[in-house]
Amino acid sequence: MGTQREVALKNNLPGADAGGVEVTFYTDPLCCWSWAMAPAWDRLVEACGGAVKVKYKMGGLLPSWKHFRDASNAISRPTQMGPEWMHAAHLSGVTINSQLWITDPPASSYPACIAVKCAQLQSERYGESFLGLLWEAAMLAGKNIARNEVLLDASWLLHDRYQDFDLIKFRDDLMGDRGKAAFRKDLQDAKYLGINRFPTLVIERKAKPAIMLTGYQTFDSLRAGIGMAEQTHQ
Repeated sequence: MGTQREVALKNNLPGADAGGVEVTFYTDPLCCWSWAMAPAWDRLVEACGGAVKVKYKMGGLLPSWKHFRDASNAISRPTQMGPEWMHAAHLSGVTINSQLWITDPPASSYPACIAVKCAQLQSERYGESFLGLLWEAAMLAGKNIARNEVLLDASWLLHDRYQDFDLIKFRDDLMGDRGKAAFRKDLQDAKYLGINRFPTLVIERKAKPAIMLTGYQTFDSLRAGIGMAEQTHQ
């Protein structure tokens, strides 16, 4: 059972008949701040029930180390990413295995982003679940999710969860062009909106101006963002 304010939030959100609230969640399987925010985000979605429709888009956090520099956090090589993950864990209280950046650092987040899109091509639910599996693989198990074998292992886990998930189609899309094309579309959307920091949430209702929340959010700030969206569109 939710708290009184969570129940109030759910009751005050517009229902499907009113167009509902739509959230586009821009993220990346290697985004430690998205993983750190996951407990608060899951709590919010549960509190809102069916009043919030969510879709996930991959932001391509790490094209390659040759083309990556985070000046604000002084990160330009893999070993410098570990302290950022440690900081996210300390701030949020969420477990994050920062040793990945010493033992087997991913060369890029693009393969994982493409894999999420391949799962999402079959179902939004599959994409969301697969993203969670990749977060767990990287953030908890310290696995290099840039490796195809890790992505394929995760696809088997998704198949165990959803028997209708087509492993052959997933592999074909991963090795072919469909996943890459879907990921390129996400990159274009993020670029068009000027999004270069993750997570970023775009909160909107049909034919109304969007509200954007950028960076790590607590449950209260997420709740306020959803509330602001509802109030703005009244």
